[in-house]
Amino acid sequence: MDLILWRHAEAEEEGDDLRRPLTAKGRKQAEKMAAWLSKRLDGGPVTIMTSEALRCQETARALSKQFKVDPRLNPGALAGSYLEVSNWPREVGKALVLVGHQSELGRVAAVVLANKELDWEVRRGACWWLQRRVKEGKIFYLLRAVMSPELL
Repeated sequence: MDLILWRHAEAEEEGDDLRRPLTAKGRKQAEKMAAWLSKRLDGGPVTIMTSEALRCQETARALSKQFKVDPRLNPGALAGSYLEVSNWPREVGKALVLVGHQSELGRVAAVVLANKELDWEVRRGACWWLQRRVKEGKIFYLLRAVMSPELL
């Protein structure tokens, strides 16, 4: 079971927070990351969820036109809200992509990997790919990849 935390790409600084679109650089960041993700997801089953923020939806759209919007992922949400919305862990073999905001995504990663809310930073346009595994009846979590558009 894979959980991919994807921070929206660079957005315009001015205007209503939920209506700020991606910049030209942000669109390129989203396209680069979407290409990287798509290659690794290899056509497997994936669910994508975003906040109501336009910048998150534009980021998600670079990967797929099919995604769900949930206001519980909006800026200021709690890490627990992200995990509740995602209903993660889900079915084996499926990937879930949450497109959201800093500092919320960093806190989600910390809760999953360190079992407590910490202020970890997820760079604009970057993904943290987490995986839940079961081995010999024990559950553990793996940080499969951390990738930012600047490295692609």
